[in-house]
Amino acid sequence: MTAPDRDLVLALRAELAAIDPSRECDREAERAGLEPGTRWRDATLARLAVRLARRDGDRGPAPAHAFDWATRPDHCRMAWLRGRFLARGSLSLANGQTHLEIVIPADEAPEVAANLASAGMPASWRLRRGTGVVTWKSAELVSLVLRRMGGGPSLLELEVRQVSRALRGELNRVINAESANVTRTVAAAGRQLDAIEALSSDGRLAEEPARVRQVAAARRETPEATLTELAERLALNRSTVQRALDRIERLALP
Repeated sequence: MTAPDRDLVLALRAELAAIDPSRECDREAERAGLEPGTRWRDATLARLAVRLARRDGDRGPAPAHAFDWATRPDHCRMAWLRGRFLARGSLSLANGQTHLEIVIPADEAPEVAANLASAGMPASWRLRRGTGVVTWKSAELVSLVLRRMGGGPSLLELEVRQVSRALRGELNRVINAESANVTRTVAAAGRQLDAIEALSSDGRLAEEPARVRQVAAARRETPEATLTELAERLALNRSTVQRALDRIERLALP
């Protein structure tokens, strides 16, 4: 990732870690998601763990499998997911691609993926070196997941960047397509003009039907025009103009 993207990811994680749930059930749920984590050297994560423990009277670690997704309300589920993401998740913005994943025990992966799908956040899952990995690769889904976990200004910045990248990509696509069309038009016009010149020089063009001579004259006068523009100028169908020019090129072949 670039330095700005890395900074944005860190800012987003800090925002999520700074959320202070008002409900006791949400704090308990976030601790349940947080405790199995492996990033205790992360200062942001350590501060969050201390804050949640103090708010809940320092009752000790929440059991790793204590959270029952099926019986808990949505706000508790999102608190648990936030804790699990902060403890074991990663967000990558490399090469314009958005990739969010959470590492979990292998036996939990299918159930977690099913739970997320039932909550409208479908994710894929796989085993990686004996560990479960739940993954979102769609930029829209990643934004949805982060928003439901409580993402704020940094998430808005991420979405702005995604829209900007998409617009630049679409603009480049349109420019490239237009450039290719212009290149093809210029090449075709060059062939047609050469053919018209060849047929004119030996008198064969004068023997062609009036429609063919009309199209040839229009091509000479406007060599830069597209087929559509020629057809509009002559009040003819585009296919008629195409057939006339194809005939001219064919007749001019050695």
